[in-house]
Amino acid sequence: MVQPNLTRSPYEQRPAGRLGEWLVASALLILTLPLIVVVAVAIKCESAEPILVRQSRIGAGGQYYVAVKFRTTRVAGQISGNGGQTGVARHMTRLGWFLRQTRIENLPQLVNVFRGEMSCVNPRFGYPFFLD
Repeated sequence: MVQPNLTRSPYEQRPAGRLGEWLVASALLILTLPLIVVVAVAIKCESAEPILVRQSRIGAGGQYYVAVKFRTTRVAGQISGNGGQTGVARHMTRLGWFLRQTRIENLPQLVNVFRGEMSCVNPRFGYPFFLD
């Protein structure tokens, strides 16, 4: 029986796979760059808050990395009254709802794929507090 090597990431085990991930991430970044710029400008016009959100994740081999995403929620100080909405819905911006529905919020994570911190295929991640 073959035991998996959990000390190295899958990309280090298969250099051709890592090259493929790098090529896919590069191509997608180039193709979606105009959309990324438009979304960044729209987020900045909607609010003076930061455009990107950084979240700590645990990737392959148990390595920590920082995932980058577009901000889709309001900052805690901006939330006033829920207007009948509950949970996450009241925290979401109007643009944020659209970004989440279309998964555009995840486009900045292509940078993480480009750096080899996560994969395009089955990008499963773990929140550190779930794994502790």
